[in-house]
This record gives sequence, C-alpha cells and structure tokens, in this order.
Amino acid sequence: MSRALPKYNKRRVGLAGGAAAVALTGAVIAGTALAGESSDGGADARTLAGPGTVSCPDVASRLPAVPASAQAEVTRNLQQLDQQIAEANKRLVDTVGQGGPNFVRNAILGPLEDKRAATVNRIATAIGRTADRPAGLDALAACSLDAQGAPAAPGQEETGGAGTSAPPAEDMGGDTGAGGGDTGAGQGGDASGAGTVSCPDVASRLPAVPASAQAEVTRNLQQLGQQIAEANKRLVDTVGQGGPNFVRNAILGPLEDKRAAAIDRIALSIGRAAERPAGLAPLAACTLTK
Repeated sequence: MSRALPKYNKRRVGLAGGAAAVALTGAVIAGTALAGESSDGGADARTLAGPGTVSCPDVASRLPAVPASAQAEVTRNLQQLDQQIAEANKRLVDTVGQGGPNFVRNAILGPLEDKRAATVNRIATAIGRTADRPAGLDALAACSLDAQGAPAAPGQEETGGAGTSAPPAEDMGGDTGAGGGDTGAGQGGDASGAGTVSCPDVASRLPAVPASAQAEVTRNLQQLGQQIAEANKRLVDTVGQGGPNFVRNAILGPLEDKRAAAIDRIALSIGRAAERPAGLAPLAACTLTK
C-alpha cells in the first residue's frame, strides 16, 4: 500500500508561515527570512541584509506516492532540504563582500547543490526499496541566487554537483583510471606556491565490490580523482583572492561536500547487493598541503 505525504505538501506551500519553518529559522537563521522551497521553485523570502536569497526547485511536489515504510525517512530528508537552504541563506549574510566574483557559486551554491543531491538521492533510495524508484530528481539539486546577489553564470564556474558532466580533460589530473579513485595526495604538483589538496584514499577502504556494483563504484572513484584535480586547479587560479578563510570556504568546503556525495553513492551501490560499508563518511574531508 502507498499513500501520499500526509499534509506535507500543504505545509511546504505555505512554508514561511508554518510553525516548522519558524522553529527552523530560529534555530538556523537568527534575524533572516527563510527562503524555503516553494511549489514553483522560487524563493518565498528575502534577506534583510541584501545579499539575495537562495531559490531551489521544490522536491516534495515531484515525488510519487510514498510507501508507508519510507514515510519517516522521506519526511526527515525533506526537512533536511529546508534546513540546507536556511543554512545557505545564513552564509550569504555572513559572507557579504568576501571573495571574488565567483565566491557565492563556489562557496555557497556549489556546496548546497552537493548536499541537496545527496539528500534527494536518499529520498529516491528510500522510496525505491518498496516501490518504483522515482526518476529525474537529480535535476532538482541545483539552486540559484535570487534578488540582489549575482553569482557566476552557469557554465562559467564548474560546481561539480551530482549529475553534472565531467570537466574538460585539460582540467583533470591524478589517477582516474578504472578503480584508481582518488590518490590521497594533491595531483599535478604545485608550481605556484598555492599548495595542493590532500585527501584520504577511498578505494583502499572499500570491501569487496559486488560485480553488479563495480561499474558504478569505479565511476565514482574516478569522480573523486577529478574533484581533487579541479580543487588543485582552483587553488592555482585563485591565489591571493579572498580573506584568510577563502580556501576553506571556496575550495576545501565545496570539495568535502562533493566527496561526501560521491562516497555516499559508492556505499549505496555496494549496499544494494552486499552489506553497506560503514565508516566512509570521515574520508570526505581534505586538507591543504603547502
């Protein structure tokens, strides 16, 4: 038996006035209006500080009937999507004036897209355990900046969110061969003095990979390698930009979110045919090596 989300869509249509939104806003954004997901995908609030607000496509309205066994998990992840938007709006206010022209896209919209992609994937997986897995939800992960903000135009800066195409070959580095995954150390050397990214190796921490999951695991390991290469390129391209926290906000933070999403996909693919590997989440964080 399946049943639709109980009253959840109604609450989301009027999110700004709901009690849940009030509680969430008070917990995550003090003094900032919550720009939650609206049914038409537009932001339904604007910040008072003037940096703009995040506008994201609505996910709840795109879901099929949710099986009773998946209801709690789906509802919890829908609420997490709202919280992610609230946190992004708070960061918009807290970082006004920081970084270069692509700061908002690199440090806020990119990480938000990666977090939403992982959350949307969990929703689809929860439904897919007892019903047809909903398709086309990946396209709902990307958000835009509404009002006064002016992020880089799409395509100007690669955000690396789930579902995006791989970067051009000239931007890649490191070991991206089949099964190679991320190498753990920054690739391509450091001729600029910007440093290189150092990340824990994921491939060596995986159990035996079922044959049915091999292709997907290999693809995501390759993506981890590409992500490190992109981060190293950005280190070189942005030398001298921003304040003391620029690298953390604009490069290491987004890289961690992208890695977390890729690692989650690896664990999910293995878990479909074998025991889901545990303890992979801490491997997402990387450091800067000078």
